[in-house]
Amino acid sequence: MKRFVFSLLLLSFSTVFVTACHTMEGVGKDVKEVGEEVEETAKGQ
Repeated sequence: MKRFVFSLLLLSFSTVFVTACHTMEGVGKDVKEVGEEVEETAKGQ
């Protein structure tokens, strides 16, 4: 399970940096969304 969450987190961060986020504000919002997704996944929702 830890390996799955780590893989999901790594994939999410990779996606954030590949997408077109040209401002720090945009990156911050994306990182926040990734964190929320990881939390939901960890809770099993």
